[in-house]
Amino acid sequence: MTFTDQNVHDIIASGKPVVIDFWATWCGPCQRMTPIVEELAEEYKDTVVIGKYNIEEENDLAAQYRIMSIPTILFFKNGEQIRDLRLAGAQPKENLEKQIKKLLEL
Repeated sequence: MTFTDQNVHDIIASGKPVVIDFWATWCGPCQRMTPIVEELAEEYKDTVVIGKYNIEEENDLAAQYRIMSIPTILFFKNGEQIRDLRLAGAQPKENLEKQIKKLLEL
């Protein structure tokens, strides 16, 4: 899933669990996260909306949530950000999957 300023608010407002990876093409750690995010998006496609938000092409959401470094991963459920689950920096798949499981338990 590619999140844009045009679609992201409706997706978050849907109430479904949502995971957003804020990234940029020039960011090495972001590039390392791409296959992990894509794998988890496929594995959880029936229960969680997982995707990427390119801060070079979009900026409203990044400004709204004060994204200061990338990669940053935010988690949403029932239209609200779950602040306790925020991740910053490149993460191993296990860390991201652990946070997704916590999101589903909420």
